[in-house]
Amino acid sequence: MKTRHKVLSALFLLSIITYLDRVCMNVVSKYIKEDLSINNQQFGYILGAFSLAYALFEIPTGAMGDRIGSRKVLTRVVLWWSGFTALTAVGYNYIYLVIIRFFFGAGEAGAYPNASIVIARWFPAVEVARAQAVIWAAGRLGGALTPFLVIPLVHRLGWQMAFVALGLVGVCWAIGWYSWYRDTPSEMKNISQEEVEEIESKRKIKASEHHFSWQTIIKNPNIWALMLMCHLFFYASYFFTNWSNTYFIEGRGMTEDQSKNFISLSYVLGAIGCIIGGFLSDFLVKKYGLSFGRRAVAMGGLGLSSILFLSAGLTENNDLVGYLLALCVLTKDLALPVAFATCVDIGKKYSGTVAGTMNFAGQLGGFFITIIFGIMVEQTHNFNYPLILISGCLVISALMWLKIDPSKDLQISSGE
Repeated sequence: MKTRHKVLSALFLLSIITYLDRVCMNVVSKYIKEDLSINNQQFGYILGAFSLAYALFEIPTGAMGDRIGSRKVLTRVVLWWSGFTALTAVGYNYIYLVIIRFFFGAGEAGAYPNASIVIARWFPAVEVARAQAVIWAAGRLGGALTPFLVIPLVHRLGWQMAFVALGLVGVCWAIGWYSWYRDTPSEMKNISQEEVEEIESKRKIKASEHHFSWQTIIKNPNIWALMLMCHLFFYASYFFTNWSNTYFIEGRGMTEDQSKNFISLSYVLGAIGCIIGGFLSDFLVKKYGLSFGRRAVAMGGLGLSSILFLSAGLTENNDLVGYLLALCVLTKDLALPVAFATCVDIGKKYSGTVAGTMNFAGQLGGFFITIIFGIMVEQTHNFNYPLILISGCLVISALMWLKIDPSKDLQISSGE
């Protein structure tokens, strides 16, 4: 196995852990709300605290990774969020959980921007989208595994122990990563010179003396289009991350086993969508060019997901709703690796900063839908209104790809 594929395997495992930790709160929501007498509106603020912190710390941790490398930054953020994952277990009221989930989100904010930095430094340009696809597919597999790992643990030991166990897994990963990984291929032990040359001659980033200015980001319409696309895209993503279990059980009257199966199916199909999206995009890029290869896959996936969300919100058949929503994840996740590959296309050596900026906007979308969902269902007692809202957001998100041009990279000014 090539060394860069071993690096990708480590990121694959990291992405699984990331989603195990964040989806766990969704899966055990029923037990936490019962134990601590928390209603859906309050629970929305608990979940929203994670998304808000995630948004606020996306850009700083992405920029930090560009500056000092992903080895140190990923080690720090995984240890940080694993600690706060474990501390969730001693939650005793609503306010405590809001605070803990905020600090948990601050840690997880560094995961995917820094994974993008690793890909930019370790993979040839023609492998970028498929590498992103593998990472995001792993996250979906983590989400699929969560109900089957966590619910039996909850039944045997209580919901608190699920968070302690997941925290320990993250600590083990961080120790292994810091001990083994190096930020550049040439620094890595037991890598062939042939592979080093293959990576460094064909990757997006090149050595330069260019000086980065935040005005480059602020004044770039391409980046703003990417941010708005991701903001609206993540309305859909965070429905599944935070509210799908509540929707199935409280909104549709399903059993815990039915909800568990549909949540797992959604994430399995999401993993398939990520793989198809990444590999298909790289294929189309090679055949028809960068802009077409990225846009076609992302627009198609988001557009189809919008139709499926609307259909799910309007149907009364519970089984059909479960399958429609699972297909929503498959189709929308066609766009996920494409979006992060576009950050590498545009950002190159500053891919962590660009990914962090895009994901900042996305996480704000996650924050808004998390709060909006809780308020809407608490005030109207209708769980389908948010799905119709999300459908509209996905239409606009798809159209934003007409404004996003992956072939236009950041115009970095010369060193001062």
